[in-house]
Amino acid sequence: MPFDRSVKIAPSILSADFADFGREIQAIEAQGADWIHVDVMDGHFVPNLTFGPPAVKAFRKHVKTVMDVHLMIAPVDPYIDAYADAGTDILTAHVEAGPHTHRTLQAIRAAGMKAGVALNPGTPAQAVEHLLDLADLVCVMTVNPGFGGQKFIDMTDKIRTLRAMIGDRPVHIEIDGGVTPETAPLVVNAGADVLVAGSAVFKGGSVETPGPYGDNIRAIRMAATTLSA
Repeated sequence: MPFDRSVKIAPSILSADFADFGREIQAIEAQGADWIHVDVMDGHFVPNLTFGPPAVKAFRKHVKTVMDVHLMIAPVDPYIDAYADAGTDILTAHVEAGPHTHRTLQAIRAAGMKAGVALNPGTPAQAVEHLLDLADLVCVMTVNPGFGGQKFIDMTDKIRTLRAMIGDRPVHIEIDGGVTPETAPLVVNAGADVLVAGSAVFKGGSVETPGPYGDNIRAIRMAATTLSA
């Protein structure tokens, strides 16, 4: 998985048809998705329940690009190996999920995955300053985690701060929450390069008529890359 800072669109399958995940994943990849984003929620760290390791392992069979798994759970460490065994490429844990984030990131890398660290909207960029040499990705939440379809919270100042802190390290800045063609250029101009989008990608389409998925992905990418040029 070579590193580059080109804009990548990572549709969140939280907005897909839960009865047809395999074909939904295939459809969004065929329509131009760069990564597949999987939101794991435990009903404890966030007020929602979604997927566990068996579901993620089932998704893996259909993912041909990058499977980007975002853990909104606490604790994290007991489940790292299970998500590695499920075929995760990038595993992201929240800095707020436990007191020993260095250990968590080390364990993720030791299990053969890229390591991500996520920040809730109320958590400052400085919370990950001393983690950047262990991270491959920083996920900036632009909604409070737990549900899809929420309104975008402007975190552009935080993104700029992170971009300056990262410097020339090969660390992605991912944005999760409320990404649309209107908000994408704001975050890309601030320094982000991975855009998670759920309802903004899946709206208007289906596995039978996947064309709108591609239209939506292209609209987000065009807005981000044209206005950030």
